[in-house]
Amino acid sequence: MSDLRQIEHFINGKRVAATGGRTQEVLNPSTGTAQAVVPLASAAEVDAVIAKAAAAQKAWAAQNPQKRARVLMRFVDLVNQNMDELAELLAIEHGKTTPDAKGDIQRGLEVVEFAIGIPHLLKGEFTENAGTGVDVYSMRQPLGVVAGITPFNFPAMIPLWMFPMAIATGNTFVLKPSEQDPMVTMRLCELALEAGIPPGVLNVVHGGEDAVNAICDHADIKAISFVGSTKVGTHVYNRASLNGKRVQCMMGAKNHAIVVPDANKEQTLNALAGAAFGAAGQRCMALSVVILVGESQKWIPELVAKAKTLKVSGGTEKGTDVGPLISCAARDRVVGLIERGIADGATLELDGRNPSVPGYEKGNFVGPTIFSGVKPGMAIYDQEIFGPVLSLVGAANLDEAIEFINANP
Repeated sequence: MSDLRQIEHFINGKRVAATGGRTQEVLNPSTGTAQAVVPLASAAEVDAVIAKAAAAQKAWAAQNPQKRARVLMRFVDLVNQNMDELAELLAIEHGKTTPDAKGDIQRGLEVVEFAIGIPHLLKGEFTENAGTGVDVYSMRQPLGVVAGITPFNFPAMIPLWMFPMAIATGNTFVLKPSEQDPMVTMRLCELALEAGIPPGVLNVVHGGEDAVNAICDHADIKAISFVGSTKVGTHVYNRASLNGKRVQCMMGAKNHAIVVPDANKEQTLNALAGAAFGAAGQRCMALSVVILVGESQKWIPELVAKAKTLKVSGGTEKGTDVGPLISCAARDRVVGLIERGIADGATLELDGRNPSVPGYEKGNFVGPTIFSGVKPGMAIYDQEIFGPVLSLVGAANLDEAIEFINANP
């Protein structure tokens, strides 16, 4: 373990070694080998991080919005200069393809670019004589210390959705990234510091349940943003809101599409394959259920043929379409759902279990998988898949398809 990269917390502008004693390996999902060790913070460590963020907040809020925006402008420039390095790091620790990794970062940068407009966005409003002798005005002011808890599937984009807006508005930020792929997040924070974000304004603490609960409970955390599973998000929302915090939780991953028979067939097949199997289905907006209306139900063989052309391999390999799942546990869960789909009576049109991936025999791979004849009540329909599995349902007409989705969300 001593030969592995040691990931540290990022506190008050510095990398800080963990003291809690608990760690977890960061695996390369394409090879199954360990590449780093990440600490799992104790509640005491989280308290120490929040204390530094609280100490830095008033001075940061006192900076005028233009100065905060200029820091973000430099940050955007640094991220673009280091795009190849960041994308490779993301692809290695997450498993998504390198072009997809660049898209992950670029979509995050779009929010940073929006945050650069904060001097205008922070303007309040004024209404003269709203009532007799009464003028009304509004001001937008920072809350204080705010936190983000982000998932593994977009380790650059979702942190970039959160901390730039928070710090642009004068808050300080505590980020708890996924412990499964934290390296690209740490590199982004280094670039933020290089761009001029003062010590204590942006902090990173790693960990699991203990760290999450400590963030939810701490009195100095005024708001929390969460993206992840329904189970964890429900826990965060309930625990943090009971502690009087503002909380937004974006969770879940089940999406439907309807295909009507007069759709452009080739465009539709390409869109279905990309939406269902891109990033190995590990996207919140990944397509898991398709309702085929009328004659489009005859397209199943062509959809299967299209899926078979997708290359399953390591994320950094050129031409890869479908990379690995994030972990062995994720792979085993998806394989288990496929087996339950077969047992429940769905028709397995394309089996993605145990794909041949030369050079990556120990990776967490599941290839594109397609079921037809899927019905509510089957595990393959009812559960969030978060893997490269597509369920097909037939409908006689568009009204029937819409009624099906409304009755079976």
